Amino acid sequence: MKDILEEIVANKRIEVAAAKEALPLEELRRLVEQKIEAEGLKQRSMRDSLRNSKSGIISEFKRKSPSKGWIHEDAKVTDVVPKYAANGASAISILTDYNYFGGQQDFIKEVRGKINTPILRKDFIIDEYQLLEAKMIGADAVLLIAADLSKNECSTLLGKAHELGLEVLLEIHDEKELEYVTPEVDMLGVNNRHLGTFHTDVQQSYDIAKLLPQEFTLVSESGISKPETVKELREAGFRGFLIGETFMKEQDPGEALKNFIQQVEA
Repeated sequence: MKDILEEIVANKRIEVAAAKEALPLEELRRLVEQKIEAEGLKQRSMRDSLRNSKSGIISEFKRKSPSKGWIHEDAKVTDVVPKYAANGASAISILTDYNYFGGQQDFIKEVRGKINTPILRKDFIIDEYQLLEAKMIGADAVLLIAADLSKNECSTLLGKAHELGLEVLLEIHDEKELEYVTPEVDMLGVNNRHLGTFHTDVQQSYDIAKLLPQEFTLVSESGISKPETVKELREAGFRGFLIGETFMKEQDPGEALKNFIQQVEA
């Protein structure tokens, strides 16, 4: 089976190179420095929001996936995300990759002023340029995927994200990637979906949680469709639960989130 992650990352390198041609790195850095000077470094902590929440749900705005195609093609971020925030999401993940997930960076810009909930820029981040973009569009946190990066690249991007006031959700898939985990990581995600084959198994979260100290803010990602699974994962030490398709496949994703949280907290 073709490795989808490898294909996505190769495409991302082309995208980043094109973005640098349109707006050079130093010019983007200057714009970000102006933004930080005007607004300060840090605004909303996704980690604290998850740790202080009864549900810990990170609801995702995801219109499409490489494995399933369009999930909710006509969904409008300005309709869905404010309702996610109003209905109890602890944080909101917004896909910004267009080719494979139907996302856009503008999605974050369009809702940033409408909500106070922390926003995660969900993308395949391989370059400092993308961190500067994330800061510029108003994200509070970014995803770093261990499978995309060498240990040195991951460490460098983690440090640069923190310099920009961005929290980092580091995503791993198996115990071989535990070597990427350091105390500086803000949140540690376990992706239950293999990014090469897209096979999903929530057992991944339980297996890896046993190997990690409880002080980490653990996030289980993908394949969660039942409130009972969230309750069981909380017992295993998780505090965040990234859920996209379960909500986005519904006509009203925000209402689906509301009903889900009510069952989790019951």
